[in-house]
Amino acid sequence: MPLITLSSEIGHQDYLVSAVKARLLTIDPAFQIIDISHHIPPFNYPQAAYICRTAFSNFPDFTYHMVLVNLFEKKPEQLLLAFHHNQYILCADNGLLNMILEEKPDMIIGIPFKDNREKNTLLVADMMGAAIHQLVNGTAIRDIGEPDITYIEKNALKPVMDDSGIEGQIIFIDNFENVVVNITRDQFETQRKGRRFSINFKRDEVIDRISTNYADVPEGEKLALFNSAGYLEIAINKGNAAGLFGLKGFNEKSGRVSAIMQNQLFYQTIRIYFE
Repeated sequence: MPLITLSSEIGHQDYLVSAVKARLLTIDPAFQIIDISHHIPPFNYPQAAYICRTAFSNFPDFTYHMVLVNLFEKKPEQLLLAFHHNQYILCADNGLLNMILEEKPDMIIGIPFKDNREKNTLLVADMMGAAIHQLVNGTAIRDIGEPDITYIEKNALKPVMDDSGIEGQIIFIDNFENVVVNITRDQFETQRKGRRFSINFKRDEVIDRISTNYADVPEGEKLALFNSAGYLEIAINKGNAAGLFGLKGFNEKSGRVSAIMQNQLFYQTIRIYFE
């Protein structure tokens, strides 16, 4: 059975998620649909990329990933179908694809909007579902749309690194208000080179060791660890790190605020110093 994942900003307040699934099952009742998240904050590309990238890596080869995020930020001319590391990704042409992949896809296809139907989420679901149905039934990916098209690219949010340290951004705050930073274990260890370190945030908060789990520190104490996706996480054992420390995640709107708001932006930044 074809395995399809759904990621969106739709939420569960209305009918739309169920309607998308109904349209997909109408195209092919054999589709097996798995929800990743429908609570991605609108217009938050770094968080959408983190959620999709870390989830997609756990799925078996030849899974189809539908990303219904920021579908109509600009007037849509085409949808994107990418094949990369044996995974299919279908999304809007809005710059999110290369933020998820953090590199060029192995293959990219443009699926144009061909008719005069109203461009809405259900039309997008129909187009993506039809493309998946064709692929499942043996149509070559290059026959689905236009190969090797030009598409919108956005720069992935990456940490700033030099020999003295790393500066990262908060990209996700989970349901427990643990704070995820865009610094991976590999990046940390490569820059660290065995040296001592201090993780600094909110001006006077410092952590100088990496824990293996939350119980490594007493209840109510702060800690840093690398989560199951391999990203740096700041947490409080049985507490709410984001709320207690006033930490906020990066988003594009905050990246454009005036100098008056720079004190707020500070709390999005996590700095690691090496000694």
